[in-house]
Amino acid sequence: MTPDRESDNARALRRYYAFHSRVYDATRWTFLFGRRALIRHLASTCRPTRILEIGCGTGTNLLQLASAFPQARLLGLDGSPAMLAVARRKLRPLGSRITLVPAYYLQPGQLPLRPDLIVFSYCLTMINPGWETTLDAAAADLDPEGCLAVVDFAGSPVPAFRRWMSLHHVRMEPHLGPALRTRFIADHDSTRNACAGLWRYLTFIGRPKVPPDPGAAARPAHMPPPSTFMDWARTTLRPPPDAVRPP
Repeated sequence: MTPDRESDNARALRRYYAFHSRVYDATRWTFLFGRRALIRHLASTCRPTRILEIGCGTGTNLLQLASAFPQARLLGLDGSPAMLAVARRKLRPLGSRITLVPAYYLQPGQLPLRPDLIVFSYCLTMINPGWETTLDAAAADLDPEGCLAVVDFAGSPVPAFRRWMSLHHVRMEPHLGPALRTRFIADHDSTRNACAGLWRYLTFIGRPKVPPDPGAAARPAHMPPPSTFMDWARTTLRPPPDAVRPP
C-alpha cells in the first residue's frame, strides 16, 4: 500500500469492520485466543514506556497494556474509523495517556517517536499483501532495546476452514512464525492448538536482530503530546477514507 492509494485489501477491511465493529467485543473473545497471555508474558520480559499497537481495533489490548504498564504512554493506529470510534469510548477514562490515530502503518521512519514496544494482535494475517513489509517497518522503527509482540493465527489443517477464514480476510497459514524468527531474537515463541486442533495460534515476543537505520535513530525517544501526534498524522500518514479526526 502506498501513501497515495488505498489498497484493495485495506478498502475491503474498512468495509468489513464498518459492520463488525458493532459486534467485535461481544464475539471475538470466543476465538481470538492468547491476547491476555501475551500481555502477561510482556509484563515479565519488558518495561516499555512508549507502546505502539498496529491494528488496535476497539482498544481492548490498549486498555490492558495501560493497566499492565502504568508508566507507559500508548499510541494506537487503525485503518477502520468505526473500530476506533469504539476504542475512543472505551479508553476515554485514560485521557492523554493514549492517542488513537485513524491511519495506516505504511513504511519505517514515519513515526514521530521510537516505540519500545510494538504490538500486533490478530493483525498481520489480515494484511494481504503487505505483511512482510509491515514487519520490516516495525523492525526498523522499534527501539534497539525494545520488544515486538505478536499473537495471531498460525494455520489450520482443514482446507474448508481455511477457505472460510479467507472470506473474513484472514490468511490461515503458518507463514508468520518463520518470518518473525528471521527478523527478531525470540524471548518467547509458542504455537498452540485451538478448538481440538481446528486451527493453531502463535504468541511471539522478540527483540531486534539488527540495528535500525540511521534516519530512524534520529527520532526522539520520548512520547510526544497528543497534539503533536495529530499534527503529524494530518501531514505524514495516509488516513483511511471517511476517517474522522479527533479534535
